[in-house]
Amino acid sequence: MQTVKTTRPDYSQYPDEELVTLVRRGQREAFRSIMQRHNRRLYRVARGVVRDDAEAEDVVQEGYVRAYAALTEFRGECALATWLTQIVLNEARGRLRRRRPTEDPLALDRIPQDSRVVIFPGTSAVDNPEAAVARTELRRLLERAVDELPDPFRLVFIMRDIDEMSVEETAAQLDIRPETVRTRLHRARRLLRARLDEKLACVLKDTFPFAGARCARITDAVMARLLSRDA
Repeated sequence: MQTVKTTRPDYSQYPDEELVTLVRRGQREAFRSIMQRHNRRLYRVARGVVRDDAEAEDVVQEGYVRAYAALTEFRGECALATWLTQIVLNEARGRLRRRRPTEDPLALDRIPQDSRVVIFPGTSAVDNPEAAVARTELRRLLERAVDELPDPFRLVFIMRDIDEMSVEETAAQLDIRPETVRTRLHRARRLLRARLDEKLACVLKDTFPFAGARCARITDAVMARLLSRDA
């Protein structure tokens, strides 16, 4: 008698809407694909708020656990990425409020435009080990410079210039006007100097990377938590 082999579905090929449906039907592994698909964006957003790698990972993990528990409430009225981002933003902001008094965003918008400016060294586009080291160090300099931006400017900069969200989506996620998004992005860019785009264009997309071990660590940790909850 011939044994029929069952093939595990390739969840990575499913759109978000179908993955949500599969998770609701009890296929927990489909949630792993949701996490792998959205990990980088959510990590960047979380880190933009808390400014700490380890805490940003904790925020993302907690956000996923909350999202999994509330998945039946997701009605598809917005993109899944938007819904997940809002959950992570709320978690990150809640931690920030517990750490320090709330700052006035309007006051931050009045910060002088030439304050806290960081000057970056040039870089080479030559593809060799020395250039790779230089790119890594330059990326770290950029990450530290972004960390030093005032909170509202930093989060808008990460969403718009690093994660390439639209003005409208950024405004909706942060509950501010599109005009405010444009103003804060302009201020953020000025604080990082006019030469930012020219000098860092080749490494900007690598800022706050989320892949490999970090992605696997958060995904596995969340899956373990979900398994223990269902046990």
